[in-house]
Amino acid sequence: MLGRALRDTFDPVSLNFWRWFIALVVLTPFGLRAIAGKGEVLRRHAGILALLALLSVPLFQTMIYHGLRTTMAINALLINSSAPVFMIACSWLVERERASARQIAGMLISLAGIVIIMTRGEPTRLVELEFHGGDAWILAAMPLWGLYSVLLKRRPTELSGVGLLFVITLLGVTMLAPFFLAHATVAPPPMPRLEAVIALVYVGVGASVIAFICWNRGVAIVGANAAGFTLHLLPAFGTLLAIVFLGEEFHVFHAAGVVTILAGVILATYRR
Repeated sequence: MLGRALRDTFDPVSLNFWRWFIALVVLTPFGLRAIAGKGEVLRRHAGILALLALLSVPLFQTMIYHGLRTTMAINALLINSSAPVFMIACSWLVERERASARQIAGMLISLAGIVIIMTRGEPTRLVELEFHGGDAWILAAMPLWGLYSVLLKRRPTELSGVGLLFVITLLGVTMLAPFFLAHATVAPPPMPRLEAVIALVYVGVGASVIAFICWNRGVAIVGANAAGFTLHLLPAFGTLLAIVFLGEEFHVFHAAGVVTILAGVILATYRR
C-alpha cells in the first residue's frame, strides 16, 4: 500500500532524490562529526568516493525505480535474486577473487527456495511469466550493485560507517539534484498524500540510512561474495513478514521455500 502511494505520487528521479535528501538530513549531524579533521583523507580518496556515490545513489536506485513502474513484483524479485551472480563476476573481474564450489552450490540452493515461494510450490508457473520493459532496467542495475559492493573494499579505512555513508549520500544527492530540478520544472509533482510521506520517510531512514550502514559494514567484514549470498534472505523475510503483518495464509510451500533459502545461505557463507 505504501509502495503504491510512492509510485503513484513520484516519478523515479523525484522519488530517489527525496529518499536520499531525507537520508542526508538525518545523517548530517552525525556525518559532520565523523568526517571532522579528515579533509586530506577525503581529497586523497575523492575518486573512489565519487564512484561509490554514482553507482549506488543516482544510478542503481533510479534504475530500480524505473523498472518497478513497468514490471510485476515476481519479475522484480526473481531478477533481483541474480545479484549474487553479478557480485561473483565483479569480484573476479576487479579483485580476481573466485567463488568456491560450495558458495555456488549454496547460491543455487537458496535460489531454488526463492522459486518455490514465488511460484507457490509449482515451479512450472515460471513458464507463464510475462516479461516487461521494466525487467531490463532492473537487470541492468544488478551489475552496478555488484560493482559497488566489490569496490567497498577500496573505501578509505579512516572513515567510519556513518562518515562513509554521509559522504556517499552528499555526493549522490548533489549528482541527482540537476536532474531532479530539471524534471520538476517541466512536470511539477503533485502534493503528496500522508501515505506517500510516511513511505518516503521509511525508505529515507530505514532503507537508506540503516540498511546501507549495515550492508557497508557487512561487506567490509565478510567481503562482497559472502554478503551477496545473503540477499536471497529477502524473499524469506518478506514471506514471514507478510504472514505476520498482512495476514497472508501460511502454506507448506512457504516453509519449504524458507528452509531451502536458509540452507543455501548457510552453505554459501559458512566458515570454519
